[in-house]
Amino acid sequence: MTSLYDPYPKTKIEGHQGELIQGWESILAQLQEKMEDILVIDTYPGVYDEEIKHELKKIPHDVWIDAIELFKDQETIYEQLKYHITDDRVFGRMYYGEIENFIVEDKKKTLQEQAQKARQEGKKVIVYGYGANLIAQGLLVYLDLARWEITLRYRQGMPNFLADNQDEDALKKIKRGFFIEWRVADKYKRTFFDRIDYFIDTNDMNEIKMVSGKAVRDGLIQMAHRPFRLVPYFDPGVWGGQWMKSVCNLDPDKENYAWSFDGVPEENSIYLDFGNGFIELPAMDLVLDQPKALLGKSVYSRFGAEFPIRFDFLDTIGGQNLSLQVHPLTEYIHRTFGMAYTQDESYYILDAKEGACVYLGLKEGVVPEEMISDLEAANRGEILFDAEKYVNKFPAKKHDHFLIPAGTTHCSGKDAMVLEISATPYCFTFKLWDWARVGLDGKPRPVHIEHGKKNIQWDRTTHWVEKNLVNAIYTLKEDEHVKEEHTGLHKLEYIETRRYWIQDEVLIKNEDNVNMLNLIEGQSCLIESMDGSFEPFEVHYAETFIVPASVKNYKIVNNTNKTIGVIRAYVRKPKA
Repeated sequence: MTSLYDPYPKTKIEGHQGELIQGWESILAQLQEKMEDILVIDTYPGVYDEEIKHELKKIPHDVWIDAIELFKDQETIYEQLKYHITDDRVFGRMYYGEIENFIVEDKKKTLQEQAQKARQEGKKVIVYGYGANLIAQGLLVYLDLARWEITLRYRQGMPNFLADNQDEDALKKIKRGFFIEWRVADKYKRTFFDRIDYFIDTNDMNEIKMVSGKAVRDGLIQMAHRPFRLVPYFDPGVWGGQWMKSVCNLDPDKENYAWSFDGVPEENSIYLDFGNGFIELPAMDLVLDQPKALLGKSVYSRFGAEFPIRFDFLDTIGGQNLSLQVHPLTEYIHRTFGMAYTQDESYYILDAKEGACVYLGLKEGVVPEEMISDLEAANRGEILFDAEKYVNKFPAKKHDHFLIPAGTTHCSGKDAMVLEISATPYCFTFKLWDWARVGLDGKPRPVHIEHGKKNIQWDRTTHWVEKNLVNAIYTLKEDEHVKEEHTGLHKLEYIETRRYWIQDEVLIKNEDNVNMLNLIEGQSCLIESMDGSFEPFEVHYAETFIVPASVKNYKIVNNTNKTIGVIRAYVRKPKA
């Protein structure tokens, strides 16, 4: 059966058809026409400044002001951030400051006066760069950028903002982006998002595109009131498999694909389609701009403008075991890294070959000191760690569901296709043992036994795990239309998951709560509105999709002649 999975999903935006402007020539002509006295071009850190400035300087102007002059020197900024950057390859400490923390006030005042003086003299002024909006007001243009594109640029040698670290380990650059730069830039962008006159998409420098701020904001409102998909991205890994190549319609010549992030608004992007082309924006723009409509009041009141659920794929079919790992407890992640909540998760087995397995929890009678001693010796290269001596190994078959509250030792074995349903925190995996491998970059993969041993819950042993974490599934409702099952997550985790085996259709009452779903069985289905507020939305096998809280009730309709399966996740409401 040919896969219908769409790796490039677009959301059609109504009311702004044909408004996209493509190519530098047309964009510059539009900006020149609309510019009165001052053109302000603000940016997300990571855009290719020099290439973009080369084009923008073709707009007739008398004064050019570069916002980079606002900032402290890179040595001062590094010392200021040293505590948050840390020496670790992967983990920093969350920074909750503002862009103003890195700006020299006297410099800002000087640049503001320069722009104002030029305006009074009737001169044309262009202010460019990250922080430009702090210098002057005028026609406001914003250059946004997807985090995945920034990650790829780090790997290709791009330094962090105001850092001379082109040759630094890419993991360290990503860390600085995640813990510091992206947080500050998102917070800053929110202060003027409603005033942006034009967005320019520079994710692909060969396909420069621009659309009005009104069209973008209207598009985000529309997305927050109907089902949609994020734009997935796929990445190889040392343990990567072959399943996603065919099912997700990817390049068959690649060696493998290990990860797919198909439902992670913090990392994924969105495509807004205006009929004559689409613009790519970070999905976080939607979360930040429309949090209540998207998340619902109860989720928003609990998490703020953060999307607390993520779906991703881990493909080991034809590959290798994942690293043996553990995630931090809430208290530990908050105290150590400044995060508000932790990475509780689960493995839903979307597919599996004979012999697939999941390592989960500890065996009865494990002596912590012995296990840690063996892990340390193994990671010094003195022995091979005997995982099966200490960790339970459960056979895994299609549609099994393994629950993994933080603190539980775990990993997927080879030949499993995992739909990982988890809380959103991004990189908080403490690897305990990586099967004596190196990464694709030839370097040993980071291992964090010191963090891990402080979080392993030693009482989560075989009997408890079998009772609580392995296929803790029970039927909630069954009739001729649908079988609804509770599949998780564990009561220690805040995410609820329901599985539906649908003959014709099922009504979902989302109770003002954002839903994330995946079609786990069957070729396709339709998501239909109960009040006609959106057109039927078609979903294909293995596609993750989001139904905003604002949609209220909706139907999942089986448009095939076979039973389909859908898994649905949402935030469990606290009991009164």
